[in-house]
Amino acid sequence: MAKNKIKELITEELSEFLKTNGYELYNVEFVKEGKDWFLRVYIDRAENSDEGIGTDDCEKVSRYLSEKLDSLDPIEQNYYLEVSSPGMDRALIKDSDYVRYAGRFVDITLYQGFNGKKTFFGKLEGLQDGNLVILDEKEARIEIPMEKVAKTKLAVLF
Repeated sequence: MAKNKIKELITEELSEFLKTNGYELYNVEFVKEGKDWFLRVYIDRAENSDEGIGTDDCEKVSRYLSEKLDSLDPIEQNYYLEVSSPGMDRALIKDSDYVRYAGRFVDITLYQGFNGKKTFFGKLEGLQDGNLVILDEKEARIEIPMEKVAKTKLAVLF
């Protein structure tokens, strides 16, 4: 089964279960590392919750998904199932992530230099007209074209 089809299947099979239990699907990865395949499912709390994801939450979703996948048996190769939280330094993947985390500090890595830099740090303003908008340390507004952005992650500040 193709990677995209696996992601679609996982999304479909987990949708109602996650909603009923106050979770949401953050991301699904099906990747080969060395000789092993990993099905990684990242869950988060529903958008209006301030609670984090704990090991009990991951175990609950893992047990449910494992039973579903065992009965459907859609994946030909052997794989390891991992269910976890996206973490404090989570990557922003969907446009809705940029809305949800506006006002938070982010670390940005670019594919190629922009204004002489390949990395940026600042307070996320959001997306506007195809640009990622942040305020830097001096409160200067920076607009970075999204096609140049390789990764945006929430910054972990201590």
